[in-house]
Amino acid sequence: MEVNQPGAHLIVKPLGYGAQPRADYASLPDESRGRLFPESESRTRTPFQRDRDRIIHSTAFRRLKHKTQVFVYHEGDHFRTRLTHTIEVAQIARSVARALRLDEDLAEALALAHDLGHTPFGHTGEDALDECMEPYEGFDHNAQSLRVVTRLERRYAEFDGLNLSWETLEGLVKHNGPLVDASGKPLGKRAGPQLAFGFRDYPDLDALELTTFASAEAQAAAIADDIAYNAHDIDDGLRAGLFTLNDLKEVDLLRDMIGDIDRAYPGLDSHRFIHELVRRIITALVEDVIGTAIRRIGSLQPATSNDIRQCGFMLVGFSDAMAAHDKAIKGFLFPRMYRHEDVMVVRRQVDQVVRDLFDLYMKHPDRMPEEWFSGASGMDETLLARRVCDFIAGMTDRYALQLHRQWFDASPDLG
Repeated sequence: MEVNQPGAHLIVKPLGYGAQPRADYASLPDESRGRLFPESESRTRTPFQRDRDRIIHSTAFRRLKHKTQVFVYHEGDHFRTRLTHTIEVAQIARSVARALRLDEDLAEALALAHDLGHTPFGHTGEDALDECMEPYEGFDHNAQSLRVVTRLERRYAEFDGLNLSWETLEGLVKHNGPLVDASGKPLGKRAGPQLAFGFRDYPDLDALELTTFASAEAQAAAIADDIAYNAHDIDDGLRAGLFTLNDLKEVDLLRDMIGDIDRAYPGLDSHRFIHELVRRIITALVEDVIGTAIRRIGSLQPATSNDIRQCGFMLVGFSDAMAAHDKAIKGFLFPRMYRHEDVMVVRRQVDQVVRDLFDLYMKHPDRMPEEWFSGASGMDETLLARRVCDFIAGMTDRYALQLHRQWFDASPDLG
């Protein structure tokens, strides 16, 4: 800690500056490109630490506690929620960033923000809301995350949103790769003829350099999301009884790990066995990402963070061999977990909840809370639909169910 002369104001040099030697290709907080609305720098935190703190203190972040990952909250206290998933992603992202000498705070901020735009009821809620919004430019949770941090969070006296740094917004938007190609055509799994509304609604979108990749920190957060998904969905699926350890032997990587655990700890009880398997999965995936990234960095020899953005490929990711294992794990989980009949029964029920609420508030916007209904009377239908969409997307599972029970005679009995 550095303190100036007695009687002066205390000035603390943020630990993020110089706490560890960063690589030349890392994002440097003292070279941040700034914020949409200029602000004085913090005396105690780097710009990326400040972003992380704003995300953690946001309303949207708190709501993740009661948003579905795979299992709706009534199904058990020990299954992951969107919040616990996010915390696990942040831990893995920091581990990867530390090993690669990146800015850990930026990687953590991006991991903590990546799911802020998710609907209640996980991907079921997203799919239902996207179909409801089809006549009104659709819905995409990644684009909604940008909308949350730039418009929908209303906490600060001088601006809407969280006024995050350029680097955090860029990473949030492009953590899975460029948004458009050189001709301006949208890219990605959910790409349509134009970018999702939540992206286009941001007034300074072009400044985020949509044709390039994001920083190495954003890539670390993105691959951490994949790692966390694989590990904790196997954990939750086993504990829920959707499949068995023996079933997992269909996946080569998992079969080898299970065999190693059996030999090392014969007769180990199932609870400890599952934990041992999950920790080995995370370790194997993280070590592969770090080793692969180090080899790619050695080949590319990037001198700045912009060299990472311009290199034309994801530098922080799985090796080809591990990417095949990752695909095999996802191929196992899709039918055995995400489309398991026990899960699908609940999915069908909560899908109807989202559709019912959307139809209700489109017909009766005055039934929304005052802060959402205010100004909606006489609003253009497309603008009203976006208002209703924003309201529903921000709901927790239990708030959506509570409202459904309030307005409808028949409502799912989900606790």
